Amino acid sequence: MQQSPRAGREGDVLAVVSQSGPTVSFFDAASDRLLGTLEVLAEPHELCFDPTQRLLWCTSAYHSGYYHANGGRRTEVTVIDPDTRRIVEVVDLAPEHGPHGLALDAARGLLYVSVEGSADRPGGVVVVDTRTRKPLGRIDTDAPGPHWFAIDPAGKTGYATNKEAPFVSIVDLERGVLTGKAEVPGSEGLAVSADGTHAFVAAPYFSVYEEHPVTGIRVVDAATARVVDTLPTRGVVLPVHLTSTGLLLAGEVCTTPDPGSRLGRQAPGRLTVFCAGTRERLGEVEVGLFPLTITSSPDGRLAYVANVVSSTVDVIDLETLRPLARLDIAKLGEPGAHGLAYVPRPA
Repeated sequence: MQQSPRAGREGDVLAVVSQSGPTVSFFDAASDRLLGTLEVLAEPHELCFDPTQRLLWCTSAYHSGYYHANGGRRTEVTVIDPDTRRIVEVVDLAPEHGPHGLALDAARGLLYVSVEGSADRPGGVVVVDTRTRKPLGRIDTDAPGPHWFAIDPAGKTGYATNKEAPFVSIVDLERGVLTGKAEVPGSEGLAVSADGTHAFVAAPYFSVYEEHPVTGIRVVDAATARVVDTLPTRGVVLPVHLTSTGLLLAGEVCTTPDPGSRLGRQAPGRLTVFCAGTRERLGEVEVGLFPLTITSSPDGRLAYVANVVSSTVDVIDLETLRPLARLDIAKLGEPGAHGLAYVPRPA
């Protein structure tokens, strides 16, 4: 008899950001029961769990609004104890601002935080010591709005996607310098292969072009910084996630024509699944409106898709590509489901 995908998850927790809440909600990963909600600074975006320090990091990008239409950029990253569901510290990165993407090098105790540029300097990535929670330095990315950030498993190379620049910034993490640019037509989410040889980049950026280039996932060769393949999708992809089992997950935004909106009317989105090794498309499943963030359980069995417009989180069995549950964050009075983090129970 096949084991239930929920089996053995007792004590595990799913943390969900509500961008307009502004809150982080905690759910039992075995039962989907709400455990508690923590109020945080305005406009929280992404979450990252550090298993070594057993802490959650949460970026807050703006005082209000969103990219292109905000009430000023924030400078803080909030550190949260997921077990007590309390704020441990608010780390101020000023004068850096607009923190968004998070990538963890647990082996070296380093957290990378993407930040937006200003009139006198380009965007970049701030390096934070996860033990002292102090910034150690900054790496320029030569683009105004680096958004998502990912690193290779060796912790040597980092990739920053750029909404408005026609390239992905590639940085040497050991030397702290920009070393290359992979040409893509504006980019969103990304993931790096388990062997570090390729980066999978969602492009084009959702609203840059009146007529979109071919939508899909650009495959960037790490050695040459060139696009060597494109995995086609029907809709524009925002989030990209790679599971521990080698599945590449893409969240497609779907719309129907709307005379009153250039972007169209939101329709149910899609979670499209590829094999990262062979790049074969394996299937798809319907999710909520405007999928914006994806994560998975450590065993790669479950996917979690946060949909910002419907403010829902879909729980998907990746072995059968069947939906198991839908967490309705909006019903909690917390609109704008965004960042996600899976927190295993304490050892």
